[in-house]
Amino acid sequence: MPQKNFNIPGNKMKKITTTLITLILTIGISKSVLAEGRDTIKIVGSSTVYPFATVVAERFGRSTSFKTPVIESTGSGGGLKLFCSGIGVQHPDITNASRRIKQSEIDNCASNGIDEIIEIKIGYDGIVMANSKKGETFKLTRQQIFLALAPMVPNPNGTQELIDNPYVFWSDIDKSLPNSKIEVLGPPPTSGTRDAFAELALEGGCKTFAWLKAIKSQDKNKYKAICRSVREDGVYIEAGENDNLIVQKLNANPKALGVFGYSFLDQNSDSIQGSMIDGVLPEFEKIAQGDYPVSRPLFFYVKNAHVSFIPGIKEYLREFSSKRAVGDNGYLTDKGLIPLQNEEYKSMFSAANNLKPMRGLN
Repeated sequence: MPQKNFNIPGNKMKKITTTLITLILTIGISKSVLAEGRDTIKIVGSSTVYPFATVVAERFGRSTSFKTPVIESTGSGGGLKLFCSGIGVQHPDITNASRRIKQSEIDNCASNGIDEIIEIKIGYDGIVMANSKKGETFKLTRQQIFLALAPMVPNPNGTQELIDNPYVFWSDIDKSLPNSKIEVLGPPPTSGTRDAFAELALEGGCKTFAWLKAIKSQDKNKYKAICRSVREDGVYIEAGENDNLIVQKLNANPKALGVFGYSFLDQNSDSIQGSMIDGVLPEFEKIAQGDYPVSRPLFFYVKNAHVSFIPGIKEYLREFSSKRAVGDNGYLTDKGLIPLQNEEYKSMFSAANNLKPMRGLN
């Protein structure tokens, strides 16, 4: 049988060769990406949101074909730093936060190519000051909390000047308070709980002094330094991001107070008790109604760029935003999460299910 002679013009042969090389390279890159890929959702962030996220992750792993997400408690600030470090399987997909993301963190994300972030507000939490049930119940005001924990406080003689904090015992601040040393165990500066406590409790007490409140309009940085700083002379003890460790230490020392989210009080109500603040106890209904003065929203943030290549993110968002999880009778409510009101829930559900990125800080 005679052989056919295929004469292919040089330019056409070059085009075919280029196409084949491109195809081979594309297949190679695809295999490389798959080989280096990750089939498990990676979550970091807030120690307060951690127990809620863990419950959702475990149920998600049991009820779907996806693997149970891996969650690390790093604190809100630490989690957002890791989250904003870049796009790719080596970086987290989701970060939990017990405060809202800051503009500086959004800018950091953007500088690393993360320009679409989905914000999910999951509910509310109260920040409590609690102690062992072996001790007496504290009845505090935000002003007394500020006087106990600020490094500089108004001179007790009534003059409008700040002095180094002289208070050693609670009774030094007010004779109605226990005659025990001021000792408060709480989270470090990287924690969203610490940020919220400083803003809501310390600054809340600072503002009760009219002359200190007036500083805000003159010098915001000075005002913030006075009203949100925590003394560093051993009275406030940083106990890390592990709220369970704080609970253990409170049970060992009934005279000490601890700062953490309401959910930890709820989960350990057999051994610790919440302090009354400005006449209101940290109870579920009081926080939900907005009566408790030291409460804040809880969030998690999702990298939209990761949704398409990390299996299960869409399904995880659907589970976390479902009524069965965060509704009034949801399983996270049983764990101490204060649910969103109807309009806020609709916004959250839309963001989670339509993959709707946030448009700046409104």
